[in-house]
Amino acid sequence: MKLFVFDHCPFCIKATMLVGLKKMPVTLETIQNHDVQARIAKVGSNSVPILQKDDGSHMAESLDIVRYLDQYDGQPVLAAATQSDAIQAWEQQAYPAILPLLFPRTIMADFPEFASDEAKQWFRQNKTAMLGMSFESAFDNSTVYLQHLNNQLAQLTWLSLPSQRDQQLSYDDINLYPTLRNLTLIKGVQFPALVRQYIEEVTALTGVRLLDDVAV
Repeated sequence: MKLFVFDHCPFCIKATMLVGLKKMPVTLETIQNHDVQARIAKVGSNSVPILQKDDGSHMAESLDIVRYLDQYDGQPVLAAATQSDAIQAWEQQAYPAILPLLFPRTIMADFPEFASDEAKQWFRQNKTAMLGMSFESAFDNSTVYLQHLNNQLAQLTWLSLPSQRDQQLSYDDINLYPTLRNLTLIKGVQFPALVRQYIEEVTALTGVRLLDDVAV
């Protein structure tokens, strides 16, 4: 099997978590951010991740891919979600600060999906429209967004560590961890000890690359 991904994409991280967790023989292939037609040709829409199955067919939708991979060997390991409402509520409060912090830094980092100027420009154009401001303006206001984000991170007192549940991951982890992992790209983020331990423990289980070494 082959998994087509972006390294910066939280939806892609959901799928790569399962590959690492279950040590599956799945090839990860990065596709260029601007190559929309390649994605449409595979699944009929501009979406990632995309899983190419053993029979050559393709499937999209991150959680569908997660379920498929988890059940592939007939021995699923993910526990059911129990904190979906809390995660959704937290993300609604945090994302107005996360997006203007992440988007400008994403094209500053050495992500393989931005190997060309065309890929970077495509990302900049689309995400600028989403933000309603330029990347330069968002970056210049990092201090304000960081204060809001750090306040929100302090609210994650309800996190449950894998070490507290026999190292078993759940769909809560699949939904929350990718966002927290991407925050390691941002210098100045103040991770409470519990949140940082959570990130480290899930990382150890899944093998997902953290971004501290390329943080901006």
